[in-house]
Amino acid sequence: MTADEYRQALKNSHRLVVKVGTSILTHPSGKLNLERLERLVRELADQVNAGRQVVLVTSGAVGAGMGRLGLKEKPRTLPEKQAAAAVGQGILMHMYEKFFAEYGIIVAQILLTRDDLADRRRYLNARHTLSTLLRLGVVPIINENDTVAVEEIRVGDNDTLSALVAGLVDADVLILLTDSEGLYTSDPQTCSEAKLIPVVEEITPEIEALAGGSGSTWSTGGMVTKIQAARLATSFGIPVVIASGLLPGRLAAVLRGEKIGTLFLPREHRAQARKRWLAYGPAVQGRILVDAGAEQALVCNGKSLLPSGIVAVEGEFEQGSLVSIIGPKGQEIARGIANYSAEEIRRIKGKKTSEILFVLGHKDYDEVVHRDNLIILG
Repeated sequence: MTADEYRQALKNSHRLVVKVGTSILTHPSGKLNLERLERLVRELADQVNAGRQVVLVTSGAVGAGMGRLGLKEKPRTLPEKQAAAAVGQGILMHMYEKFFAEYGIIVAQILLTRDDLADRRRYLNARHTLSTLLRLGVVPIINENDTVAVEEIRVGDNDTLSALVAGLVDADVLILLTDSEGLYTSDPQTCSEAKLIPVVEEITPEIEALAGGSGSTWSTGGMVTKIQAARLATSFGIPVVIASGLLPGRLAAVLRGEKIGTLFLPREHRAQARKRWLAYGPAVQGRILVDAGAEQALVCNGKSLLPSGIVAVEGEFEQGSLVSIIGPKGQEIARGIANYSAEEIRRIKGKKTSEILFVLGHKDYDEVVHRDNLIILG
């Protein structure tokens, strides 16, 4: 499909994941911007009334907590950040529930961590719960569980969380509302010649370089994490739009197929649900570096990873661990479940499949990572 065809297809989107950042929801002081919050809820309610299912991934708990606690600067220590999140999450949900209730819409709070998506049983439970809520007409409001998620609170990765949620619920589109109109050729705040990029067909290193640094005073993400989220969601086969959440009507305009923001085109196929979990649920235990031939076989020809294409192994892991597969240019090209331990792979790297038995004394598999247990990243 072309970019125009994808935009037109957005008109028929039934299930949306909308992510809104801290910079949209709070004033520069860190306190909640109730006018914007109410407008966001009104626009989301309008989509629900139009027959769409909406999942909202929201930031703002830490910012709301800082405002209530009277903090003038972002907390520097982890306990202070977690305390602010604990205070702010209740404030944030109270306001969401109040505003959505005015339109007769029920909301549900769901706090997730990476661990909730790493465990297969918890992943499926979250998937079933969200599907049931959407079927009942409820708007799930999802946030990173900042009070306990040590790694996530440090990186402010609700953008990535929104992409994971989009894959979790089989969304038709992921819309990231931010304080920018989209991705620009350079920083529009410092360069008057910066131009909006309307369509990104492939997320290349050059596209990643355009993301620049971190975001606003009260958020720790910025365009970098949004590009990462777009890479993730598009690898699932889900289109992504980055658009302004500061201006009214942008959400509806995107869903009318208008040329709003930056559209990231997805891979043509949709990754199977198990492979979504496989790639972005468990933590990566190690890295396998491959040559150009193996990269071609994996990415273009849909093959399994054989020992002959492996040039190096990093880390220590056991059979059955999730590993990252790195191409010759140093970029992660895939993730999958290793059939052999790191030590065994070091011994058979560069060897033919027929040599595995001779080198190891046993051969359980021909492949180091089988195609069925591997997902290619966009």
